[in-house]
Amino acid sequence: MFNTNLLPLKISLRKISAMSSYSKHSPGSIGEMISVALPMMVSFACDTVMIFTDRLFLSKLEPQSMSAAMTGGLSVIVLTSFFLGLIGYATALVAQFLGAGKKAGCSSTLTQTVVVACVAYPVILLMVPMAHWIFAHSGIDSYELQLQTQYFDILVLGSIFTLLRHALSSYFTGIGRTKIVMLGALIAMSVNVALNYIFVFGKFGCPAMGVKGAALGTIIATGCAIVVMSVIYFSKRNVQEFYVADSLRFDSKIMRKLWHYGYPGGIEMLFNLIAFTAMVFVLHSEGLVAAAAITMVFNWELVAYIPLVGIEMGVTSLVGRYMGAQNVAVVKSSIASGVKVGLFYSFLMVILFVFLPHGLVQIFEPQSSREIFIQAVPLAIALVKFVAFYVSAQSVFMVFIGALRGAGDTLWAMGISVGIHWILLTLLVLMLKVWDFSVYQSWVTMISVFLAMTCLPYLRYRTGRWKSIHVVDPVLD
Repeated sequence: MFNTNLLPLKISLRKISAMSSYSKHSPGSIGEMISVALPMMVSFACDTVMIFTDRLFLSKLEPQSMSAAMTGGLSVIVLTSFFLGLIGYATALVAQFLGAGKKAGCSSTLTQTVVVACVAYPVILLMVPMAHWIFAHSGIDSYELQLQTQYFDILVLGSIFTLLRHALSSYFTGIGRTKIVMLGALIAMSVNVALNYIFVFGKFGCPAMGVKGAALGTIIATGCAIVVMSVIYFSKRNVQEFYVADSLRFDSKIMRKLWHYGYPGGIEMLFNLIAFTAMVFVLHSEGLVAAAAITMVFNWELVAYIPLVGIEMGVTSLVGRYMGAQNVAVVKSSIASGVKVGLFYSFLMVILFVFLPHGLVQIFEPQSSREIFIQAVPLAIALVKFVAFYVSAQSVFMVFIGALRGAGDTLWAMGISVGIHWILLTLLVLMLKVWDFSVYQSWVTMISVFLAMTCLPYLRYRTGRWKSIHVVDPVLD
């Protein structure tokens, strides 16, 4: 007689054996975590360089151009954020299909995310007039507002490329082939830096386009990443292994799974970015000096933060994979490895922000119009030191958020993350507009409150509720 009590164990051993080709390291080990997370960290670091380069080159023109690129870029991300969050759940869903031994589900998931991207694009364009109205009533300096609108309008037209690239990246991350995502990111970064230099400053006979050139370079670079990953996706190996030809159709069952488990991530990303963008607008409304200082600080905060997203995605991928294989023990080991990798990375960032704040700020010194920059330097140096404390806590916070998301506990992950962001936004508005705090006092208070709340995803993880969630039901083939 077949012993049904051994079914979970047999499924787990069978699926892990089938996945051996995806990793040369022990399941749940630091080595496996690094093999998945490191390419993602490099990938997100490349994306950071793309954004950073936009602002760095524009800072050489004038502080207003740099600030406009930040607020304009954030506004585009806000409009696309719900769909990016929804598409992003494909990482966990693909990983769970892989862990359950259902490879056809991996490629079919990507097809559904492409459908989402195509439906989302016209919806995003319809929201552009609303964004323009918000810009006009934001209280931002009129010249900066003009530049911000120019940057925003070009980027939002290219938002379909952002959605499609995110879909492909989520697929390859889910199956553990993160080096492909890294390759696309490296090519995009190289193209972006080269084109920004040409377009922003007007080199090699090209007219100087300033913020317009920075936006155009970013769109073209994103398109290059899509081409690279698409070629690999439709390669003979991937087509045969993941039954790509059979997946090129609408699958209502997988679409329902993507929506059911992915919409909390979309809401989370949308409301978090609305809160963060509102914080930036509130801080920028304190004047050009405050805007320049905050933009410099957030540029470096982005440099520190984005690689942590790579670690979070690595945790999500591995947790999803081993939850699909019904191996909770390896899930816990993967999470522990993620915490160790995150803490090591944050230690390096602490050294950078504590000991080199002056050099980090001075890199944004413009070639002309230096008056605002000179006034902003002392404030920026004071603020950037506190980023070290933020990054240390954020590393652990994001590991456990990624773990909850990979296991399918997306509703709680959304609630915790959104709640924290909106508490901080409310606090910032009260401090600056009601209680008459300075920008420095408000910044220190926000960092302190955030540190106190970073334990929340860990407490949810400790309840163990995530163990009973079954996104994909394994079957014996």
